[in-house]
Amino acid sequence: MRFTKLIPAVFLSAALLSLNSNCSKSKTPAPGPDPIPPVVVPGTISSWITKGDKSSLLQKQSSLLAFNSAINTNATVEIDSTITYQTVDGFGYTLTGGSAFLINRLPAAQKTALLQELFGNGENAIGISYLRLSIGASDLSAEVFSYNDLPAGQTDINLTNFNLSKDTVDLIPLLKEILSLNPNIKILGSPWSPPVWMKDNNNSMGGGLQIQYYNVYANYFVKYINAMKAKGITVDAITIQNEPQHGGNNPSMVMSAAQQADFVKNNLGPAFRTAAITTKIIIWDHNCDNPNYPISILNDAAAKQFIDGSAFHLYNGDISALSSVHAAHPDKNLYFTEQWTGANGSFDGDLKWHVKNVIIGSMKNWSKVALEWNLANDGGYNPHTPGGCTECKGALTLDGAINRNVGYYIIAHASKFVPAGSVRIESVNAGNIYNVAFKIPDGRKVLIAVNDGNTETSFNIKFKGKWATATLPGGAAATYVW
Repeated sequence: MRFTKLIPAVFLSAALLSLNSNCSKSKTPAPGPDPIPPVVVPGTISSWITKGDKSSLLQKQSSLLAFNSAINTNATVEIDSTITYQTVDGFGYTLTGGSAFLINRLPAAQKTALLQELFGNGENAIGISYLRLSIGASDLSAEVFSYNDLPAGQTDINLTNFNLSKDTVDLIPLLKEILSLNPNIKILGSPWSPPVWMKDNNNSMGGGLQIQYYNVYANYFVKYINAMKAKGITVDAITIQNEPQHGGNNPSMVMSAAQQADFVKNNLGPAFRTAAITTKIIIWDHNCDNPNYPISILNDAAAKQFIDGSAFHLYNGDISALSSVHAAHPDKNLYFTEQWTGANGSFDGDLKWHVKNVIIGSMKNWSKVALEWNLANDGGYNPHTPGGCTECKGALTLDGAINRNVGYYIIAHASKFVPAGSVRIESVNAGNIYNVAFKIPDGRKVLIAVNDGNTETSFNIKFKGKWATATLPGGAAATYVW
């Protein structure tokens, strides 16, 4: 995390979902998110809307849209399911150490209900399908730590003292509960800093990885993945360094593209191969203003062979940077892994900007995931490390009550309706209506849209030569399913 974030969010007081009350709950639910509510009438579209004034929060609309509209002059969103793009891995958040701490301290019944809502099945679940974890502490942990902390002046090149003890208190037990609800959820690990004894400044903030510890740090990743596996947790992918060009966070580390390429091709990739580790290696994990960083690494064939793809944030630059990397290396995947909402923003501004850029923008520029930043914090934006982010607002504020903030609805408009394994299909923007469309595994189509204007807009949804007319208030987000 950094402190020069774009478009922070306002605090949202407690709000309850208003979802489809006509959906029947399964009497014997299977693990994982429940399928989205079925189409009631063939040839119709169901829709859910969130408005910037919070008068509608992921609210199921009582009226169905029908593919029988007369020809009109409205702008048209045309969807073509014969043109396909990337497969979706999921939507979600970073489960920070602070998030796990707070969730675990909810009363038992409240915690069970919340986890079911976030990760389980049923008509009120939002189907989070992807989580990012910090490898060691992030700046939204209560303290700075790694898995091999030593007294000053000591080293441990054999990693004899490696242990997950800090994560066994809250994070790992909570992950096990989440996996019991959705065994298929994908997990990405990202380090904010290696152990300080590996760094050239012997400090948790900034500095770089000393060359003599490249092999040791590669084995540190191997130990982490295997230790998590021993706890029943499969780490699907790792990034090499969170925000490698931002050394002012606590913890943090700086790593150049040349250093990252060197580390991957000479140390991390071979270490994974030797240990038969299949966890994906993802590079960059920083802003959209520097696509040349991942491109330059992927241009190195010796490094590229070990790399699955590149990850991005959007605190600087434009989301189209993902397509620039895709054009240069179309055989490699793309991931959107972090965007905050913060203390001083507005619900309406964040809803519109994040749905347009993080959800729609990342997906239309080839990302396999779209993740907001932290899942939860308290009303004082705690916990965080000394020097960590003091304004980062979670999707949830847990402060006696459970308050669902704007980040909750940003992700829910996608995660509830677009499960892992969905495929993005062709759709076109129509005036102020920005959108992205998917074919989900059961064959239904999902359109996520936002009205980037300030006034109510009517538009057509056209599919297979038929169209339905929809109306979306200014700044509102909607999900349409047929």
